[in-house]
Amino acid sequence: MSERGLCGIVTGSASGLGAASAGLLAKDGARLVINYSKSQLEAEVTAEVCRNAGAAEVVIVQGDVSRDEDCRKIVAAAAPWGKLDVLINNAGTTKHVPHHSLEGLSAEDFQHIYSVNAIGPYQMIRAARPLLEASAKIFGVAAAVVNVSSVAGISGYGSSVAYVASKGALNAMTLSLAKALAPAIRVNTVCPGYIDTPWYTKGCGEARAKQVRDATAAKVPLKIASSAEDIAQLVYFLASSASSNMTGECVRMDAGLHLIW
Repeated sequence: MSERGLCGIVTGSASGLGAASAGLLAKDGARLVINYSKSQLEAEVTAEVCRNAGAAEVVIVQGDVSRDEDCRKIVAAAAPWGKLDVLINNAGTTKHVPHHSLEGLSAEDFQHIYSVNAIGPYQMIRAARPLLEASAKIFGVAAAVVNVSSVAGISGYGSSVAYVASKGALNAMTLSLAKALAPAIRVNTVCPGYIDTPWYTKGCGEARAKQVRDATAAKVPLKIASSAEDIAQLVYFLASSASSNMTGECVRMDAGLHLIW
């Protein structure tokens, strides 16, 4: 299957890594579903960028992936195309709590973070399965699911214990679903380290975000703070035919952060 003219859904694509990933697919003339949960304005900006980049069609759908009915609504937007070649599960959330502060996380916090970061991708894959399998039948090659996880799910260190646990669950689920859905659908996961996006700033404030950005660039072996565009290149690779022989992989891209932990 050529990338040109493919049909894709990118959850959480109003900004950051999701927007950057959608932008790369748009350059191939893709039909895209742009999903957002809260910021319609940002989603509209992303959609316009994608149209200008060459997307054949762009549909914007509001939806919270923790809600199964919303996942089905997001997928329904792609139904008129008769197939879905790529599903990028990028939507995510967290709560910034130091790991030693066990009282800082409630059961409700865990449930919310899990519902978005782990259950959300599962529900999206379940809803999209018929369209993904239709793509495989048409082209004779597996459709692609790319989950966006984190090195937190490997290292055990991140914005909170609940976030770490949710990303570890997503990594494990990638292995399980890669086995269950082959050969029609391949499932891979990207595990970024720090990404310099507004997502982090919104979570902890501009001053703290700059402090973390500068500290990360200073300590990682490659001496860079990865951008959304950097990580989007890996997402695009796993979504494309260039990775057609890959499934069940959790690919780390963290500027070497894991080498110093």
